[in-house]
Amino acid sequence: MLFYSTKTQSIKASLEEAVFRSLPPDNGLYMPESIPTISREFLNTIENRTFNEIAVEVGHTLLSDDLSHSDMETIVENSFSFEAPVVEITPDNYVLELFHGPSMAFKDFGARFMASLMSYFLAKTQKEIKILVATSGDTGGAVAQGFYKVPGISVTILYPSGKVSEIQEKQLTTLGHNITALEVDGTFDDCQRLVKEAFLDQELTAKYNLASANSINISRLIPQSFYYFSAYAQTKHLGKPLVFSVPSGNFGNLSAGVLAYRMGLPVQHFVAATNRNNVVPRYLESKAYEPLPSIETISNAMDVGSPSNFVRLTRFFEDDWQSVRDLVSGYYFDDEATKASMRKVFEQTDYVMCPHTAVAYEGLQKYRQESGEDFTGIFLATAHPAKFLDLVERTLDSSVHIPERLKNLLSLEKNAIPLKRRFQDFKAYLLG
Repeated sequence: MLFYSTKTQSIKASLEEAVFRSLPPDNGLYMPESIPTISREFLNTIENRTFNEIAVEVGHTLLSDDLSHSDMETIVENSFSFEAPVVEITPDNYVLELFHGPSMAFKDFGARFMASLMSYFLAKTQKEIKILVATSGDTGGAVAQGFYKVPGISVTILYPSGKVSEIQEKQLTTLGHNITALEVDGTFDDCQRLVKEAFLDQELTAKYNLASANSINISRLIPQSFYYFSAYAQTKHLGKPLVFSVPSGNFGNLSAGVLAYRMGLPVQHFVAATNRNNVVPRYLESKAYEPLPSIETISNAMDVGSPSNFVRLTRFFEDDWQSVRDLVSGYYFDDEATKASMRKVFEQTDYVMCPHTAVAYEGLQKYRQESGEDFTGIFLATAHPAKFLDLVERTLDSSVHIPERLKNLLSLEKNAIPLKRRFQDFKAYLLG
């Protein structure tokens, strides 16, 4: 499989090169040159498969030119020791729980697969790499856990000061060893910009083998498609069309769902649900894509004003606005609507949602109301509610169970290096 740049289609890379370079030299994003279709036989029996069996089949279908079936089995087994269960909330409304991994966020799927894939290639080349990653919340913790003590890899995580929850911050600042956290005096967009500039700096790329673990890296995106297939397997017996509502910030998660759709997953519609950082819902309404500075909200992992994966999302539709609109609807909600949703679902069902999950739930209800259609709706729960403990408990006026792995973090000491938002400061740190 070759991967081309979204900016210059003639720029192409192998899987290994795309994984380690992260960005093409023209600052585009890598996209698969072709998208193979999953076999009809597999879809007909998918309900009998485990999550890992589904991941192996989907991953090998996409990457069979680069990885043998047994190699894919090894990479998957090293990546996933946790499930992605679908839970019924109310009739026709189901939640896909993606927070059962080590960092208790959906990004465990992408980060751990990427770490396993990089380890596979590094074992052959014996080279060392430096990973740079920007986080608005959950990416940092998932990457820190996924790459912790992986030989040949050092990780530098940039996060916006004061804009992640306490538990999220502890997840990325307390491991040490090959994991370093930089606390940036700015927004997530500033962190993302610093990482992108580093990949385009000739002095840095000459000195280091740089890679990114953000969803700009294609190996983060691919494994996120696996749980869409798994959700279909768990709800296939219901016999209704399938609609996914995806809480969206950088739009990697939704892009992965569209990748699954393009591979043949029978999905009727997607909902892009955002907070007040609503650049994509506005695009879907007006056809105009106008990035803006990010706005701080209670669903902080989605506080992205210029989503990197937007170009991938539209490229799946050959950049045709109407084709995007036919498959994707966009809705956005402010903090008060998000908290009202959290309270309503808790009062009616006892189910506790994090704010990001609540945005997805509301998006699904809005689409159900507007479409008037009968379907199985699945909204994605992207993080355990205890990761936003104070907010959730204040909103629900109720205590929230804290898993032991998160509770232990609170007593650990934060270790982060303060950094201004200027690229020359970041570059000086890296050259150190």
